[in-house]
Amino acid sequence: MKSLREIYRIGKGPSSSHTMGPHKASQIFLRLHPEARSFRVTLYGSLAATGRGHMTDIAIREVLEKQASVEIVWKPSVFLPFHPNGMTFETFTSDTPDGEPSASWTVYSIGGGALSEGDKPAGYLTETKDIYELTHLCDIQKWCDDTGRAYWEYVQQTEESSLWDYLSTVWAAMRESVERGVNHEGRLPGPLNLQRKAPVYYVKAQGYKATLQTRALVYAYALAVSEENASGGIIVTAPTCGSCGVLPAVLYHLWKGHGFSERRILHALATAGLVGNIVKENASISGADVGCQGEVGVACAMASAAICQLFGGSPSQIEYAAEMGLEHHLGMTCDPVCGLVQIPCIERNAFAATRALDSNLYASFSDGKHRVSFDRVVDVMKQTGHDLPSLYKETGEGGLAASPDFVHETEQK
Repeated sequence: MKSLREIYRIGKGPSSSHTMGPHKASQIFLRLHPEARSFRVTLYGSLAATGRGHMTDIAIREVLEKQASVEIVWKPSVFLPFHPNGMTFETFTSDTPDGEPSASWTVYSIGGGALSEGDKPAGYLTETKDIYELTHLCDIQKWCDDTGRAYWEYVQQTEESSLWDYLSTVWAAMRESVERGVNHEGRLPGPLNLQRKAPVYYVKAQGYKATLQTRALVYAYALAVSEENASGGIIVTAPTCGSCGVLPAVLYHLWKGHGFSERRILHALATAGLVGNIVKENASISGADVGCQGEVGVACAMASAAICQLFGGSPSQIEYAAEMGLEHHLGMTCDPVCGLVQIPCIERNAFAATRALDSNLYASFSDGKHRVSFDRVVDVMKQTGHDLPSLYKETGEGGLAASPDFVHETEQK
């Protein structure tokens, strides 16, 4: 299991798999082929099906067109065997991509901005080392119980000391995305013409008494970050762009409303990152692979664990909170309308953030004992995701994306 730096990535939205990943792959390919006279990039499966709404082509062109012309080929009905988010980069010695390519590279965007060369590595990617010996929450919980330490201390024992500086940068980026979002009025980009809601929710929240104000503010903060993401703003994957509003919303609220120190917030980020890392290692955080349960569901589990730790939960209570955060999102589909990370993605972040508050509360009333473990839910999530038909996994072909009330992305081409 790799460093938490692989879970928390700072970058531009709206999608970690469809924007960040292709952008990074383009940078790698260009660096290795500065001699190219033209490029052709073929997008497969989910990348092609919802890539226009996710600005995949813009992310690629932004990098490669600095060097040469770029042709984008869309193949939404072709799924490569390793992962639904496949793409092939090709270079040509002529000014137009004709004839046989001089170089070719197939790579996969596997979620959270991460890349993989699949079963046939070409050596383009620098392999990051696995640094965590324990990769299941039950084993780490036992370590906590045996040593009398917390989850964040297991992270501290495993990672380099510079991680805390990195998490401080992550926390600053999260705060900034909330604060930009609650002050950013106007319309989100794309054919849906959605008005930003975060500024209005934030203002209205001030008029409620404390009991309702908590939820209203958390709604506003989650909407703020998700709307920044939808407009291509700078956010932090937690664990993905599509679910980036959940964890910042609850942490920002607790930081502002309860006065938690930055040090304790960073410890909570470490615990949340550990939870997300375990899911990434043993299942998936890619909506194209397992549906939205792997994005918003995992984000809710991360936030639930973070909140429970901040309020003094035991390792077993923190595990219970994380388990509920993920369990009650099992089966959630990824069906973005018009291929945009807007409907239903933005509201899902807001509801998942408040559900994380509930998961913490429920777990804190218990002694932490329960029948279904977090690790078992991760296994079930993986199987459930693979059992879901592809039309419910970020292809824009099923669920809300197929609603007659909206113009399907493919009809706009």
